[in-house]
Amino acid sequence: MQSLIGTGVALVTPFKKDFSVDVEALNRIVNFQIENGIDYLVVLGTTAENATLSQEEKELVIQTVVKANAKRLPLVLGVGGNNTREILQELKTRDFSDFVAILSVSPYYNKPTQEGIYQHFKAIAEASPIPVILYNVPGRTANNMLPSTVLRLANDFKNIVAIKEAAGDIVQAMKLIQGKPDGFHVISGDDMITLPMVLAGGSGVISVIGEGFPRQFSDMVRLGLERKADEAYKLHYLLAEAIDMIFEQGNPAGIKEVFKTLGFSENTVRLPLVNVNEDLAKRLSDFTKKLN
Repeated sequence: MQSLIGTGVALVTPFKKDFSVDVEALNRIVNFQIENGIDYLVVLGTTAENATLSQEEKELVIQTVVKANAKRLPLVLGVGGNNTREILQELKTRDFSDFVAILSVSPYYNKPTQEGIYQHFKAIAEASPIPVILYNVPGRTANNMLPSTVLRLANDFKNIVAIKEAAGDIVQAMKLIQGKPDGFHVISGDDMITLPMVLAGGSGVISVIGEGFPRQFSDMVRLGLERKADEAYKLHYLLAEAIDMIFEQGNPAGIKEVFKTLGFSENTVRLPLVNVNEDLAKRLSDFTKKLN
């Protein structure tokens, strides 16, 4: 899928100070991505704080992004969890006509075996009406989806088209790139090692820092895909400090502080998440103002 090459971003859900969904801010953020070189948008990924959104709020976020995007960029929808039956029900009942793929996280908390992970995604692949992107993020799921499992799924199901690989392990990423079938995309889910993954043969990124600094980050990925490593690394090192900072006290508290500095939205997050402290807020604000 050509639409999954380049820079995707995992959109935040902006909240007002009263913790309600800020539709106007979400519109501004979507347009900011489109106007600054982002290639596709991921709706209701984990960065969207979807664990704390009601079903009605999730529908509001989807409809807001679909309308704001107005078919300008491909859209990916987060459809995942640790209850396989519930995911299958959503796949049967949701209208996916506005989306090119789903992004489905490996089951968290349950800690299934590799065979359990395989069977989970087998069921999803068989039920999904659109292509599936696997999502491996062991720092959050407490379970690493091994390359052997990923490659087994990629070879067994043609509609499993990509993985968002966020183990933060460049060797594991290279094993996926080396062993993948033709047409399967290995997408970075770790902003700091995005460029090395792209230069090793990866297809791009689904990013958090990219939505705060979309022009610089998407240019870096584009240069990497064009094998212009020296130019790409200049942008990488320009942004490296900010990448560390936005994750220092949790995601999406860091990136929401960037959006507050840019004037797009409040920095509100929902419990159990809390705002970054004053020291980090100032450092993020200073960096954002300097770069812009």
